[in-house]
Amino acid sequence: MTPQTDESPLVDDIAARIRARIMNGELAIGKPLRQAALATEFGVSRTPVREALRQLQNGGLIEMQPNRGAVVRVPAPWEVRQAYEVRAELEGMAARRAASRITERGLAALREHNAVLCEALAGAAGEARGAGNLTTTAANDCFHTVICEAADNPWLTRMIDRINESFPRNVSSLALAGDERHRQLNIREHQAVIDALAAHDADRADELMREHVISSGEHLTAWYERRSQTVFHG
Repeated sequence: MTPQTDESPLVDDIAARIRARIMNGELAIGKPLRQAALATEFGVSRTPVREALRQLQNGGLIEMQPNRGAVVRVPAPWEVRQAYEVRAELEGMAARRAASRITERGLAALREHNAVLCEALAGAAGEARGAGNLTTTAANDCFHTVICEAADNPWLTRMIDRINESFPRNVSSLALAGDERHRQLNIREHQAVIDALAAHDADRADELMREHVISSGEHLTAWYERRSQTVFHG
């Protein structure tokens, strides 16, 4: 009897590799994804690549367009706004829980991550832009991750992660890169959250985090609105 072959692990691996490149910005929004080129790059036939792209399409990261094929999807601004409304409630809950659980080590980590953003804003080591986006994206993500970990609720963390994985992570840094005022606001809001957590003020931490995420969501929504007008027509 001939054993059956199962390409699911291969398809999942290819999808994960493409997803990672979309999330870190290597594959920019609006970029076409050619099956033949990807198959050659990964050393596989087109079949698992096609299935991987279908998987990413079902997840909302790519879409099929007439005469262009698969492209990295530009989220509709309303999708971003709605996602961040939900994220604000979840992260507010995380901050509320973290207020009574976070350790001094956790607070020190938050201050360290926010200091990285401060240094980038000041242009320390020439990282305010360009390659520094990778540093600031990581620092910003780690700031929120520390609070989620302190909240000590895996279900909550998974739900927040699922929302974050719906949009390329580098886009937040791109949206902030050209807006010094909002970068300053981002740092101040982080500091206010740190202060509330250090004071173990759950109500204040919840309120500040919800306001911070909503503010970030509105800024990102505006960026996507501008980008959606030019990515396919500009």
